[in-house]
Amino acid sequence: MTEKNFFKLIKSTIVSYYNKNVNKTDNKIITEDDVYVVWSCKTLQNYKALASTTVPDGIYYEITHNGNKNETYFDVYERLENFVVQQIESED
Repeated sequence: MTEKNFFKLIKSTIVSYYNKNVNKTDNKIITEDDVYVVWSCKTLQNYKALASTTVPDGIYYEITHNGNKNETYFDVYERLENFVVQQIESED
């Protein structure tokens, strides 16, 4: 799999997943233009990426392609909270 094919797979799968699972009362359909990759890497024959959409729903996607098995895994996450953690001063 090439990086270009991996990104195409990411976008098309997220669009399909979102449009199938969106709350119908939201009346929102997305296209591949609404999907963006936040981070990606390739190690040997494996790819990994984090992606999201322009929809402000707190959902992000983790995608892993296993080159040995030629399988791609999608994980869907929802941000539950976002808060600042105060650092403790070191006594050193």
